[in-house]
Amino acid sequence: MLFTDLGLAEPLLRAVRDQGYDTPTPIQRQAIPAVLKGGDLLAGAQTGTGKTAGFTLPMLHRLAATRPPRDPAPGSGPQRGPRGRVPIRALILTPTRELAAQVEESVRTYGKYLPITSMVMFGGVGMQPQIDALRRGVDVLVATPGRLLDHHQQGTLDLSRVEIFVLDEADRMLDMGFIHDIRKVLALLPPKRQNLLFSATFSDEIKALADRL
Repeated sequence: MLFTDLGLAEPLLRAVRDQGYDTPTPIQRQAIPAVLKGGDLLAGAQTGTGKTAGFTLPMLHRLAATRPPRDPAPGSGPQRGPRGRVPIRALILTPTRELAAQVEESVRTYGKYLPITSMVMFGGVGMQPQIDALRRGVDVLVATPGRLLDHHQQGTLDLSRVEIFVLDEADRMLDMGFIHDIRKVLALLPPKRQNLLFSATFSDEIKALADRL
């Protein structure tokens, strides 16, 4: 099987070719068609198996296939913000800033031929550049839980239009004590969305979390 057999849009296949890949890894072969169908996915995958492309490629395909709903003009609805700003349509939650940076780099690498914007958000750096990027509008947000909730508390973030939610390395998230933060984030998301959960191991806690999703 080749990447061309998976049903991905040509701009994504071009980006994959640019990276020198033609054959998907096992997790990519299984995950990409499942995500493209629009259903929820619970996937067991270690780091280094190609799992990031396994969710990034079909997520970008689905976002590119539908035009983003623009925020209404100021004064014409509950959303604030500049006229025509793109709302956050995909949220990828990761346990560490290093992983967040890597995942967002993958989004940019594979989405380079698509009109889709992304940003990464984590703690330990200033909030203002992140606030400025959010104001400009961003399709795909890659974030660590703590900083995401900081922005929510400050009112700089609107997650009401998220269509795809990815929880990456869920087992590490729980090991690092993020379960309460994850629950808070889930409460901010619209009930109708696609959920993708990736974990190297499946404890009872992970299964319980998957049930909540």
